[in-house]
Amino acid sequence: MIKTIIIEDEKPAARKLQRLLSSFEEIEIVAILHSVEESIEFFENEEHPQLIFSDIVLGDGLSFDIFDKIQSKSFIIYTTAFDNYTLKAFKLNSIDYLLKPITEDDLRGAITKFKSFLPKDQQYDQLNFKDLIRKETPELNRVVVKIGYNLKIIPIEEITCFYSENKIVYAQTLERSFPTDFTLEELENVLNNQQFFRTNRQFIIQLKFIKNIHTSPVFKIDMQAQPAEEITVSRDRVKDFKDWISS
Repeated sequence: MIKTIIIEDEKPAARKLQRLLSSFEEIEIVAILHSVEESIEFFENEEHPQLIFSDIVLGDGLSFDIFDKIQSKSFIIYTTAFDNYTLKAFKLNSIDYLLKPITEDDLRGAITKFKSFLPKDQQYDQLNFKDLIRKETPELNRVVVKIGYNLKIIPIEEITCFYSENKIVYAQTLERSFPTDFTLEELENVLNNQQFFRTNRQFIIQLKFIKNIHTSPVFKIDMQAQPAEEITVSRDRVKDFKDWISS
């Protein structure tokens, strides 16, 4: 049996997840926790499970706060309504990230993924979790940005480029640009490298939005939408850029 804990502050959502998980005979739910404080107390005093399903935004903080304070070897599958925490989640022991509403098929895929991380010739308590998780690289497919008191979901296919300005990284669409919580280095690790290319220290561009390429005196890119600053390809990236656009 896979000993499992649910961390969810909304009791109806916790009950629904418990009900969905009950259809998987290998899952044994040993506790349902509802807050950061309750979870920290549990992990300080009780045996840690093999698997945790955790919402991110709890009533008294983010569930990341739990695992900043508690060293756990449990695998984590995050469940949330928004994916602006994706990168943070995958820096922890997370193996999957499910957007609500969660379906039985979502859970089946996540549990199958969990099982794939368990080598048959190793005991559970001997596993190096972070090394196993590091083999999996999440791919960003949407960006959540704040507009005043609202959140806007931007599909990655609509972003012409990401650029850094005054230590803030912006997502540029055909309509306008939006500030994000990412760094360009983080984005490099989670964007599809067939679609996106880091041209220099300031820009990551999307291939399908390239309008024109100037090759002299320097490589310069015109995008269908971009900030006022020119987009150039650093000299040491020109060969990789040529390979990228022709692949």
